Amino acid sequence: MTHAPTRFPDGFLWGASTAAHQIEGNNTTSDWWRKEHSGTSHIQEPSLDAADSYHRWPEDMDLLAELGFTDYRFSIEWARIEPARGHFSHAEIAHYRRMVEGARARGLRPMVTLHHFTVPQWFEDLGGWTADEAVDLFTRYVEATAPVIAEGVDHVCTINEPNMIAVMAGAAKAGDIGFPPAGLPTPDEDTTRAIIAVHHAASKAVKAVNPDIQVGWTIANQVYQALPGAEGVTAAYRHPREDVFIEAARGDDWIGVQSYTRTRIGPDGPIPAPEDVERTLTSWEYYPAAVGHALRHTADVVGDVPLIVTENGIATDDDDRRIAYTKGALEEVEAALRDGLDIRGYLHWSALDNYEWGSFAPTFGLISYDPVTFERTAKPSAVWLGGLGRTRELPTGE
Repeated sequence: MTHAPTRFPDGFLWGASTAAHQIEGNNTTSDWWRKEHSGTSHIQEPSLDAADSYHRWPEDMDLLAELGFTDYRFSIEWARIEPARGHFSHAEIAHYRRMVEGARARGLRPMVTLHHFTVPQWFEDLGGWTADEAVDLFTRYVEATAPVIAEGVDHVCTINEPNMIAVMAGAAKAGDIGFPPAGLPTPDEDTTRAIIAVHHAASKAVKAVNPDIQVGWTIANQVYQALPGAEGVTAAYRHPREDVFIEAARGDDWIGVQSYTRTRIGPDGPIPAPEDVERTLTSWEYYPAAVGHALRHTADVVGDVPLIVTENGIATDDDDRRIAYTKGALEEVEAALRDGLDIRGYLHWSALDNYEWGSFAPTFGLISYDPVTFERTAKPSAVWLGGLGRTRELPTGE
């Protein structure tokens, strides 16, 4: 039988997410630009022009609005705003302010991320997040963004996936390149402590700009699933990689849940997915139910803090599988809402095919683009998901 369609709440954020370095192009003063041109073996290709969204953001926003989306999460670049220590670019601040105003003019509510994996080269040279001045320097940058975020921005994300930043720092200290077959490297404890302190200071700085802004950060949730007898091992494995960062959000206005797949844990630690499972272009297990587990676990840990799905999606060149994955994920979101979880929105990753930190091959986007002409093309998944933004109704199973 066919069930009545499920309607998402009024005011529910319905959108897509991007990150500046992954779509803007030519972010030449960032640490990642330097990495991309250093000959590092795990970086297959540089970002170069990327999707040229630095210049073509109006086209991107036009498409999202026309498709039916009501929200757009994008990041602003510290490396552009403060390309040299103490030198703040008024032109770049004005550029990002135009993006906020442009989103609003198109009926898109902007969620602004202040840091999405990239920092200025000068900040990296100081020692990055564990430098003595890191809290003060990032806070000063946040204060400088006041003209961008002070009006028309309801939600600000301080730092995207701080747990992954700590994990990458831990891998770098250990001299590791790449990730293990399952699970994540051990996070660096100094980076964990430092980035939590930075988040709390940045949150206060945002509130000083405008106390009505809703502030939070987003956590990469790996959906650690314990096999029988491995519950204690799983909890001990998960805490430094995830839960400590969720706990740090207990005083925030919201927390972002970002989920793509699952990680199974046995008595000896993470277990690779079976060889015969369906995989995405990132080699992750195709597992639409992940977001439901991530929401429920985050709610258990964070307590009375609203949840927003700030990233969820799939790297695939088969758009039918993208639609199927997203439908399965939204059914999980809807089930969690029915169970009483305070979920305020769903933002898909990603609005555009983009630079996935070393390669353009994993295509997560709802919208594709020509790498020479930069002409945008909405995929069927974009039309389908945007259409749900108009109705807020998710047809359920047969």
